[in-house]
Order: sequence, then C-alpha cells, then structure tokens
Amino acid sequence: MKFIVSSSLLLKQLQTISGVLSTNNTLPILDNFLFELADSEIKISASDLETTMTSRINVDMAEGDGSVAIPAKILIDTLKTFADIPVTIDIDPGNFGVTLTAGEGKYRLAGQNGEEYPQVPPIEEASSVSIDADILYQAISKTIFAASNDDLRPVMAGVLCELSPEGTTFVATDAHKLVRYRRLDVASQEATSFILPKKPLNQLRHTLVSGEDKVSIEYSETNARFTFKNIIMTCRLIDGKYPNYTAVIPSNNPNKMTVERQPFLNAIKRVSIFSNQTTYQVKFKIAGSELTLSAEDLDYSNEAKERLTCHYEGTDLEIGFNSKFMVEMLNNLESDQVMVEMSEPNRAGLLSPMGNENKDEEILMLVMPVMLNA
Repeated sequence: MKFIVSSSLLLKQLQTISGVLSTNNTLPILDNFLFELADSEIKISASDLETTMTSRINVDMAEGDGSVAIPAKILIDTLKTFADIPVTIDIDPGNFGVTLTAGEGKYRLAGQNGEEYPQVPPIEEASSVSIDADILYQAISKTIFAASNDDLRPVMAGVLCELSPEGTTFVATDAHKLVRYRRLDVASQEATSFILPKKPLNQLRHTLVSGEDKVSIEYSETNARFTFKNIIMTCRLIDGKYPNYTAVIPSNNPNKMTVERQPFLNAIKRVSIFSNQTTYQVKFKIAGSELTLSAEDLDYSNEAKERLTCHYEGTDLEIGFNSKFMVEMLNNLESDQVMVEMSEPNRAGLLSPMGNENKDEEILMLVMPVMLNA
C-alpha cells in the first residue's frame, strides 16, 4: 500500500478531524488516524469512540488497497514542518511500518493494523433533514455557550434539537441561563427531538465554512451523522429526557427595557470589574429612561456605578444579574439594540435582539437573577 499526496492538503484534512481525538483514550489505537486506501482515494478517520470524523481526499498516485493506523501527533507535527511538497507514504503490509518520504528526507514510524480500529456504528432506520451550513453554524454558536458543564446532569451538557413541520429549535441551558434558537425555514416531515453532545458540536462549528451548501443530518435513537463536502461526522446522542424548558420561560413580563447593545455590554464589563468575584453580581436600577448599573465588593472596598439611557416601559425596578452570564449573552447577539424583559426581582429576565431582519430566525435568551443584598 503506497500513495503520494500534497503535504499541505493532507495536513489540512488531518487538522480538520484531529479535534475529535482524545488525550486520555482507553484504547491506545485511538491515538492514531485510520488511513484506508481504495482506488485513488484516501479515507482518513479520527475517533474517540463517542464521535468519529472522516475526511476523503484524492491522492496523486496510489498502489494497492488496504488500511493502516498511523500515530496522529507525530504525523501532524512532521507535516507542519514541510512546505507544500509531495509526500510519499509507503506501508509495509507485514508489520504495518510506515515510511514517509518528502524531499530529501525519509522518516519511519510504527503503524498498526487498520482492521483493529473501531468501526463507525451504523445508523439504522435513520430519519434525515437537510440544513444550510450557515444556519447550522449560527444555531451551534448561539446556543452551545449556555450548555452545562455538569457531568452529573448529562442531558443538560448537550444541545437539544427539536425538529417539526413548523420549524427547528435548538435549546441549551445550565439552569442559570438558557438559550432558545428557532428557525422557521428548516423543517422536517415529522416531529422529533434528540440531544447532541458539546464536543462534536464544537468540532462542527470549527469545521463548517460560511458559504457551504447543505449539511445532511441523519439520525436514529442513538446516533447522528452529519455529511458535508468531503467530511462525515458520526456521534452518539445523549440518552435521556431533556427538562421541560418552556416551563421556566416566564410569559408575563410587563417591564420592558430597550437599550443599545454595545454601550450596554461595555458598561457591564466595566462595572463587573468591581463586583464580588464570587457572585459577579451587577445591580440594575431602572427608573424612567435611565438605567443605573452598580457593583460592589465589600471585602476590598471596590465599588462602581454607571448610568445609561434606555427606553423603558414598566414600574421602577431593582434586580441583580450575574455579569458573566449577561456578557456571554450580549456577545452572542448581533443586533444594535436588545430588549430585556423582566417581571420581578426574583424572576428570570429575558433578552432578545431588536430589529432582526431575518424573519425566519428567533432568538430568546433567559438569565436567572442574583438575589440582591438587603
């Protein structure tokens, strides 16, 4: 088994799929890339058992068919040092030794039998939906930061995807904040839902390129497969029932504040520097058309206060929020203005973009309040 391929092309594909690799694999062979040669095409796979990512590239020359597992780190580190030159990779079928020849250099490393590499699980009785790459990228970017890091509640450590004939909804929450991203222009024939883990979603977000056509998503009760361009990613879905997120979204919010997003964001960042570094509490005092942001850290005698103009409908209100959560949410909105809807100091606040030109996109962000000190 032997093939010749451009070093930069090979490196780019390896870097694309290498994010799947884990640093603490239970199976040593998962520290390798799986190379499978057939005709003049190489199929390269990386896996951590939960997620498998595969890329296909055409090679300049190929002799023989077969498969081999090649150590990932040493291969990437070596390819990084080359200019864009042809690389010849020759596999000894007897001991799976790998000889890499590039320019005047020859490098040998030990490979393993590719047949021992874990197989990608088949997706049986799969349903499918097609989605624009741009839309999927936005859906992941707008929600994944709100997913939980708590391993004790695995269902909340992923993003819920709800498909229906009316549209598609992505939801993430960690019980302190929640994001619901809805698309009315992506629909499926039947209503279903599944929970996607964070790691493959992050990998997708880094791999999806703006302007790509469609991403095909096939899914069963246990696995999902994403196919786009020359990439296929298969991941195991999170098993369990997602919490009833609609129950925590308050429906009656008489106090509505509209404010310029960027000055609002910058003011929160400044004031939060002076907040208690445990609670990150920033107090919102809203009266008339004036919003006063304040924070204090009594342990260090730090204090900050800043006034902003806003448009406000409702009764005067004082409410506290975790500034880190507010900053995260405002960073993930792109509109010039945002609306903050509130009811009482102990009830969640809702953030939404104002003047969204895309009528098929709905974004709602929820943040729980921090109780103010008496």
